[in-house]
Amino acid sequence: MEAINKFLPYLVKLGDNKILKSIRDGLSFTIPFTILGSVFLIIGNFPVEAWLKFIAPYSSQLNSMVTVTFGVLGLISAFGVSYSLAINYGLEPLTNTVIAVLAFLLFSMNEELAIVPGNLGASGMFTAILAGILTTMVTRFVTKRNWTIKMPEGVPPAVAKSFSSLTPAAITLTIVWIIRVMLSIDITQILQSIFKPIVFSLNTIPGLIVYTLVALGLWTIGIHGPNLLSGIATPIFLTNIAVNMEAFQAGKPIPNEVAEGFWTLFMNIGGSGATIGLVIAMIFAKSKSYRELGKLSLPSAVFCINEPIIFGFPIVMNPIMAIPFVATPTILGVATIILMRLGLVGHIVLQVPWTMPPIIGPYLATNGDIGAAIWSVCTIVISYAIYFPFFKASDGKQAALEVDTEKHINVNMEAEA
Repeated sequence: MEAINKFLPYLVKLGDNKILKSIRDGLSFTIPFTILGSVFLIIGNFPVEAWLKFIAPYSSQLNSMVTVTFGVLGLISAFGVSYSLAINYGLEPLTNTVIAVLAFLLFSMNEELAIVPGNLGASGMFTAILAGILTTMVTRFVTKRNWTIKMPEGVPPAVAKSFSSLTPAAITLTIVWIIRVMLSIDITQILQSIFKPIVFSLNTIPGLIVYTLVALGLWTIGIHGPNLLSGIATPIFLTNIAVNMEAFQAGKPIPNEVAEGFWTLFMNIGGSGATIGLVIAMIFAKSKSYRELGKLSLPSAVFCINEPIIFGFPIVMNPIMAIPFVATPTILGVATIILMRLGLVGHIVLQVPWTMPPIIGPYLATNGDIGAAIWSVCTIVISYAIYFPFFKASDGKQAALEVDTEKHINVNMEAEA
């Protein structure tokens, strides 16, 4: 415990890092667009033969929305990350965002100095993050030293603001121009090579286990591990689902098991730690306080929100409950990958909101795979089975404590009477 207390401030500081927070918040800009694209893909590919025949003449029109949304994930990321960075560093967000987008487009050119459309999608997300960080750091550097161009009084504010962005824009874009055009360095290719081992590892059973142990291990000491690691993991998961969707559209085998949505739909049912089984057990608890907390937590757990359980049960700083909290998602994740490889559960090819209830969410995300829906039911049962023995021990102690407390209160009341 002493070692944890010494290490805790560093983890908290890392969680508050402005760059990591901005990446996490900025990438959330992509969510509504990927969900919208997924809706159109569901409409065009809903697995009912009569519907597929009816909708076939309109498939190209429907796919145009998919191309527009998933085809520019990198561009949207450049907007989101640079905007969030500007807000967190107290800079003018619109100017910072425009410069970052231009830097991203310049980075996305090929050897013939033409913008590569493929680089604007998921494959360019790491480049978009770099462009946002570079632009923000340059703008912050210039602003702190007051190197911006000042216009005389009386000049319209919009015109004055545009000239104030000239210096950071000139410096940022010149740096990018030298790198991409003059030195012919393909940053997108380099970043893909650097992150390839991480992308690969998160799509394997050992990599997923390590990620789960770290993310949920941090939760057990009060740090939102999935949020802390999202700046690294989210671009990878989004890239994987974009690749899956592209393969699905082309009628090819789906390559990635672990894609955006895998974490919430198959591993963490009811919220981090897959606590839906714990909530169900609490509803039938001996302890009155646990029963009430279970009833109150069930509606939010159905939509993958479980902070009332994490802090109310609690899970945080509870060594006994930390075991099923980490073990349950790990077991479910490994089992899901194995079932996908056996062809019993479909791969994720569509993005659904992370608050989508169990059974429905996996069914939609896998484009109507019955195996995914059945497995979702099984994950709830497995969650309950793993949590139950640990909960039973806590429930017995809590129930006994409540009985003793009630007796003590009654004795005091009788004495006062």
